[in-house]
Formats: sequence, structure tokens, C-alpha cells
Amino acid sequence: MLPTYSIIIPAYNEADELPSTLAAIRAAMDASSCPGECIVVDNNSTDNTAEVARLNRADLVVHEPINQIARARNAGAAQSRGRYLIFVDADTRIQPQLLTEALRLLQDTACVGGGSIIKFEGEVSAIGRFAIGTWEHISKLTRIAAGSFLFCRRDAFDAVGGYDESLYASEEVRFSRQIKKWGKTKGLGFQILDHAPAQTSARKLKWYSGMQILGWIGLMLLLPIAVRSRKLCGFWYKRPKEV
Repeated sequence: MLPTYSIIIPAYNEADELPSTLAAIRAAMDASSCPGECIVVDNNSTDNTAEVARLNRADLVVHEPINQIARARNAGAAQSRGRYLIFVDADTRIQPQLLTEALRLLQDTACVGGGSIIKFEGEVSAIGRFAIGTWEHISKLTRIAAGSFLFCRRDAFDAVGGYDESLYASEEVRFSRQIKKWGKTKGLGFQILDHAPAQTSARKLKWYSGMQILGWIGLMLLLPIAVRSRKLCGFWYKRPKEV
């Protein structure tokens, strides 16, 4: 039996985060009334991400040799079989209610896709609270999904060509806009869910100072073309020990 949906998890050196992420996803999948599959994309990791994914019930582990999140997401989608695609970051935990509601919208309503508001796990700094609160308002107002949790129809994904591989960050923003535009021509809406937020790690708030985080946000706002440079998007691709 073909899966109704495919959950795709891009993962670069995520051996520590994947066990809890996959446990949450499996619990959500077990509560779902339709069959699904879980795919982890090992994005050229230097740790044992692939082995951990297999040990924690990933149905398929795909290798993407170029370390870029857009490529990783596209690589997972290329190997998936579901007619609905759900992208979850490797450090993000979802609740069964969130998966159930996303699938209900895709199956039973005129919906092309959507996302969820995001909450940080654990104690969060003032800058973290400001950043996540600001994003929540932007996401709801503009109906743009965060990359931590994004769902869509496969035909929409294929129609827009997947995630833009010229971008090293904000690829989910562009993708959201593209499938919203495609869906609008077919009378399909784009929804941001808020009753069961995806829970994502606040680790970057510990890795980097408040001034560093504000500096990166300012760079993206003042120099939007920076998202096309892997070096300038180091906030998303490097960890303190790698800098």
C-alpha cells in the first residue's frame, strides 16, 4: 500500500536531536488514520546521523552530498511516495494533533498547504521570546510557513519545482509564496495552524550571543541577496565548534 503522506526530515549532524524528533513523529504517525512514511535526508553529516535515523525507525535514509537545506528537502521529496509532503526540521517535535489537522486540511478542504506557529523548547531568553513572537505575527499575517513544519500537496510541490536551490536560507519563505500563488489559481488556500504548535530547539540561542543573532537578522533584512551566499548564511550552517 502506498503511503498517503511522506514526512521528510533534512538532517546535518543531528545524531543528538533525531531520537526525540523521530519518537515524536512516530507517535504522531501511529495516531494517524492513514498510512505514511518517514524519510530522513542525511545532508553529508560527519557524525552518525544516518545510523541513528535507521535505529529510530526512519523508513528510509537518503544521502544528499551537498550541504544545503533546500537540496536536502528536495532530495527527500524525490524519494518519497506520498501524495502529501510534510517537512519537519531535525530539531523540531510535533504533536499528533498537528499532523492530524494538517492531513485533514489537505484531504478534506480546499487547501494547498500550510505550516504551524513555532514555540521554543525550555527556557528562552528575552531575544528568543521577541524573535519567536515577531515571527508568529509575521507568519499569521502573511501566511508564510516556517521551515520547522511545512505541509503541502505533491502536485503543488512539483508545479513550483520544489525548494529553490539557489538559496541557503529563507527557502521556505519563497516556497510558501510560490505554492500559495499556485494554489490561488485553483481556489486552494494556505493555512497557518496555531492550536498545537511545533516545538523547536532553542539551541542557537545558547550557541550565539544576542548581539550575534540580531546582527544576522539585520544582515538578512538589509541585504536580502545574502540568502544566496552560504558563507553569509553561516548562522544556519555552522555551529560554534565548526566556526
